[in-house]
Amino acid sequence: MTELFLHVVNLSISAIWLILAVLLARVVMRRAPKWAHVLLWGLVGIRLVCPISLESIWSLIPSAQTISPTLLTDSTPTVQTGFPTLNQSINPALSQAAAATPDATPNLLEIWLPTLASLWVLGMVVWMGYAAVGYLHLRRSLSNAVEVEDHIFQSPAAHVPFVLGLFHPNIYLPHSMDPDTLSHVIAHEQAHLKRRDHWWKALGFLLLCIHWFNPLVWVAYGTFCRDVELACDEAVVKHLDHQA
Repeated sequence: MTELFLHVVNLSISAIWLILAVLLARVVMRRAPKWAHVLLWGLVGIRLVCPISLESIWSLIPSAQTISPTLLTDSTPTVQTGFPTLNQSINPALSQAAAATPDATPNLLEIWLPTLASLWVLGMVVWMGYAAVGYLHLRRSLSNAVEVEDHIFQSPAAHVPFVLGLFHPNIYLPHSMDPDTLSHVIAHEQAHLKRRDHWWKALGFLLLCIHWFNPLVWVAYGTFCRDVELACDEAVVKHLDHQA
């Protein structure tokens, strides 16, 4: 479990550089099509699960494996951040924490790493459980929804339009929708279905649950969801312009 935890930490650390690069690229590419921003977040998603990368001081990922998965068994545990000055600051303290104790009791690394690994698993269970409970509660509250069109429902429990479901998704609308904007709202939600956004958001949330300890992953997920909405708006407006 500890080795798996360190592997995930390494992926999370390497993704930090790419997340920062994408946030900067969004500013530089602010006039670019919004779908391009979504594609950039796709690269971050791949980085969060892919263990293979090129490492260089000039690359976006100075070190692909900052922490060795065998940190506990290494005779001299070290980290390789890709920045020599930073390594020289961290590694002496790390060696001291891993130093053998005279009474054969576990050293600090042997105590803290399994504890942190357990907290990581607990955090994943909590966030996945939170999502599951929220989904079931929402499903229950939509039990009185009325189907107005094929796969389009209205319900008093729907305060905003949204898509619910992975394998058999439906569109849910509030009862008090302005008739003048209803067709545009439906077109927006149908565009989400066509682009499989409900799948991509679910996959993004799964990655968030795995890397819940990384604040920048939370920033990335929130910005990704916003970019998905903007890209969908852009696609609907473009379609309406073609029809005009």
